[in-house]
Parts: sequence; structure tokens; C-alpha cells
Amino acid sequence: KRSLQQKIELSKKYKEKQMNNKDKRFKQYVGTKGEDAAAGLLRDKGYNILRRNYSVHNVGEIDIIAEKDTDIHIFEVRTRRNLGSFPDSAESVMQNKRNRVVRTAERFVNENDLFDRNIVFEVIRVTHDAQGNILIIDFVPF
Repeated sequence: KRSLQQKIELSKKYKEKQMNNKDKRFKQYVGTKGEDAAAGLLRDKGYNILRRNYSVHNVGEIDIIAEKDTDIHIFEVRTRRNLGSFPDSAESVMQNKRNRVVRTAERFVNENDLFDRNIVFEVIRVTHDAQGNILIIDFVPF
């Protein structure tokens, strides 16, 4: 039999796990919402979305691949809560992530015979409030 103290501890752990799962689901929801909003904005600006969530096993993933004029644009979407100037979502794309995105883009270019196209790498910053409502979407160079 478990003591009352053990039952209380188990109850606390269960509640923490439930909260962590809620946080994860909320982050996934907000991240997907941010990517959807970014894709919608790109369409509104005349981009043709070629692929979303393009991934290569053991190499990396690209959130959005789009085409405008003769350029191919590789977008990493970063969705962050409005917390002032820090942390900047563009700065959160570390060098190892950049390297994986570039290697994945090389694979996409090879698979689709796009050697003659200019490839542009950008970060789309999506800022939201505490409830997940999107406040700002902007673009910065990769």
C-alpha cells in the first residue's frame, strides 16, 4: 500500500505530466498556426508554394519551399511569443540548423533539377501573444 505522502507525490507528478502535455500540444498548435499563416502570407505576396515540411531522413527539414519569379525561396519559420526584443526568433536558427537546411535544400535542388535557379534562404518570424493569436509576420535573411 502507498502512504498518503506517496499518493500526493504521484498525483503531483501526474498533474505535471498533464501540464507538460498541454504545453506541448499548445506549442505544436501555435507552431502549425504560424506556418499556416506564413504560407498564406507568401501566397498573398505572389509566391507559389512548392512544398511544405520537406524532409530528408538524417539530413534535415525545410518548413516552406516557394517559388517567385525565377527564384526558389527556402523558408525556416520561427514562431515565438511576444517577449520584447529577446529572444529574437531569427537568432534562434543556430549554425547547425542552418547547415541542415542548406543540405536539405541541396537535395531538393538535385531532385527537381533546379540548378539554374537562384536559391534564397530566409527566416519568417511569426510573433504571437499568450493566447496564440498572431501579431506580426516578417521576413529576415537567413
